[in-house]
Order: sequence, then C-alpha cells, then structure tokens
Amino acid sequence: MNLLKGIDKIILKVEEFILSYAVIIIALMVVGKALSRAMFSYSPPFADEVSQIAIVVATFMGISYAARKGRHISMSAFYDLAPFKVRKVLSIFIPFITAVVLFTLTYFSSIYVQGVYESGRVTSALQMPAYILYIFIPIGFLLGGIQFLRNMWMNIKHKDEVYLGTDAKDYNDSNQKEIQEGTHL
Repeated sequence: MNLLKGIDKIILKVEEFILSYAVIIIALMVVGKALSRAMFSYSPPFADEVSQIAIVVATFMGISYAARKGRHISMSAFYDLAPFKVRKVLSIFIPFITAVVLFTLTYFSSIYVQGVYESGRVTSALQMPAYILYIFIPIGFLLGGIQFLRNMWMNIKHKDEVYLGTDAKDYNDSNQKEIQEGTHL
C-alpha cells in the first residue's frame, strides 16, 4: 500500500510540474510572439506550434489533476440542493460513469495516435513527429479515468463523508459543519 501511495505522490508531482511549465510556456510563447511582432515586425514560426503543444499538454494532463483536487467542471445545481444520501449515491455513480467515458476516449485516442504515428506526419515549423503532440491525449484520459475511479472508491470507503476528489471533501458538508460549529457555544 505504501508503494501505491509513493507512486501516487510521484504522479502528482509530475502532473504539477507538467501543468505549471505548460502554462509558463504558453504565456512566454504568446507574449513573446506579440512583442516580437510589435517591436521587430517578425513573428517566430515555431511560437504557434509550441503554444499548441503546451495547450494540448495542459488540457489533457490537467484532467487527472482536476479530478484529484475536485476542481473539474460539474453541473451542481441539483447536487447542491440534494440531501446527503442522494449526494453520496451521486458521488459514487457520476465518477464511475465519467471513468468509463474517459477509458473509452483513451481507447479511441490511442487508435488515433497510432494512426498518426504510422502516417509519419511531422509538424510544419518544428518538423517534429506529430504523434508526440497527440500522445498526451490518451495519457491524460487514462490518468483521468484512474483518478475518477479513485474518487469513486473514496466515496465507497468513507461512508460519512462525500469526496469531490481524493484530496477534496464536498464543500456542502464543510459549510454545514462550520454553520453547526458556529451556532454552539
């Protein structure tokens, strides 16, 4: 079990590293291209490609990180109004369905990446193999699916709490505790 926790910590640190540097690269490329065009009337041809790669990496590698932290997009109007038991059932059912969808997308995106690899396509400016750009898509889907299964497991394991992510308890429960604790002397 300690081995799995160690692997999980390593994956978290790698995700944080990749995401933070992807965002920095996006900012540098976009701002650098704008400044270069304004000051020198020249735009480096590779800037768009590097930005595109960084956006793909940040988007798809961010799926797992957002699921872990409970920061993924959710339509929570009905969820927020639901009683604890309904939220508990939804917190098991929704991550399971999401994981199934992400694993399905992993399969189809892997097939796509394989096709790009076999075609031998390269990017126009950097002349880099195009599959390197797309390889992060199935990796992100796979890690995201695993993370949503972990979220489901956290909600099965902890009967008295609802978890939005493995690192995030439901904010509805924390607000209720704060209100209850604040009203007692």
